Amino acid sequence: MHCSPRPSAGSRRRRFTLTPDEFRLINPNTLTCPVFRSERDAELTKKLYRAAPVLIEEGRAGGNPWGIKFMAMMHMSGDSHLFRDAAAPYSAEGDSRDVRLAEKQDPAFRVMPRYWVDRAEVEQRLQDKRWSRGWLIGWRDICRSTDERTVIASVVPRVAAGDTLLLMFPDAEFGARNACLLADQCSVVHDYVARQKVGGTHLKYHVKKQLPNLPPSRYSEADLGFIVPRVLELSYTAHDLTPWARDLGYEGQPFAFDPERRARLRAELDAYYARLYGLTRDELRYILDPADVMGEDYPSETFRVLKNNEMRAFGEYRTGRLVLAAWDALAGAGNRG
Repeated sequence: MHCSPRPSAGSRRRRFTLTPDEFRLINPNTLTCPVFRSERDAELTKKLYRAAPVLIEEGRAGGNPWGIKFMAMMHMSGDSHLFRDAAAPYSAEGDSRDVRLAEKQDPAFRVMPRYWVDRAEVEQRLQDKRWSRGWLIGWRDICRSTDERTVIASVVPRVAAGDTLLLMFPDAEFGARNACLLADQCSVVHDYVARQKVGGTHLKYHVKKQLPNLPPSRYSEADLGFIVPRVLELSYTAHDLTPWARDLGYEGQPFAFDPERRARLRAELDAYYARLYGLTRDELRYILDPADVMGEDYPSETFRVLKNNEMRAFGEYRTGRLVLAAWDALAGAGNRG
C-alpha cells in the first residue's frame, strides 16, 4: 500500500477549490481559471467579486453600467509616421527624468512630450468615440513586479496618448460620479484584485473588463460628498486639468501639491473603498500586508515593493499606518453618527 506524505502547512494553505459558478463570478467573459497564491486570497477575492460586478460583462444586458468604450489612441509603431519630435527636453541618448517636486507644485507646469501629433488627428479619433470632454481617463498598460502598484490609472488633459496609456470613455452623463470610477481604480482594494489576475507585465482590456468596479448606482450622495472632493484635490493640481475640475463642479484654482496631505487623502479613499466593498478591518490589514495578519511564513504578498520603498524612505510602512488610521477614523465617525 502506497501512502502519500502528509501535506505541509504551507502547501495546505496554497490549496483551494473553485466551483463552476465561482469561475463565472471571477472571470465571466473568459471563464478562465484564476491563479491565487493562497486559499485566503481566493476567499477574499470571491468576496470582493460578490460585492461588485466586473467593469464590463460581455453579452449581458446592463453588463456595462458605466457605458465605457475603450481605445488605444496612437499606436507607437503603426502611427509613427504621424509623430514629430521637436523641442522635447531629452538628452542625446533619448533619456527622460522624473518630474521634480517643485515642478509638481507649479500649477502652470506641463510635461514636455517627446513626440508631437497634429491636433486634427487627435480630435478625429476622439470624435469617432463621441468624446467631447476636455480630459481623458486611462491606465498604464505596463505593470511590472518592481512597480509599487499594478493598476496605475489617472485623468489626463485632452492630448495625444500612446498605446501604453489605454483609454476608457465612461458615459459623460454620470458627471461627478466619474471621479468615483477613477478613485475605485486607484484604491488598494482594486489593486489587490488586479494582482490576483495579472500574470505578466501588461494590463490589457480583457483583464481590465473582468476587474470588480462599483457601478454608478451604488454611490449615495454621502459617498459623493466624501469621494469627489478628495479626488478633485488629488488630481487638480495644474491648470491643464481645469476642464476636469469644472465637470466635477469646482470653479476655483488648482490645489497645492502637498505630498504629506496627498498621502492622507489617498489613505482616506483607500479606507472608504474598503468599507464600500464590505471588508473588515482584518481583511484590509491582510490586503495591505498578509504577513501582518498571517505571519511571515504565509505564502502570499501584496504590496511588497511599496512597503520596502516606504521603509527606506520613512522608516515605516506609511501607507499601511495611514490607511488603518483612516479606517479607524471612519469607524469612529460611524459610531458617533
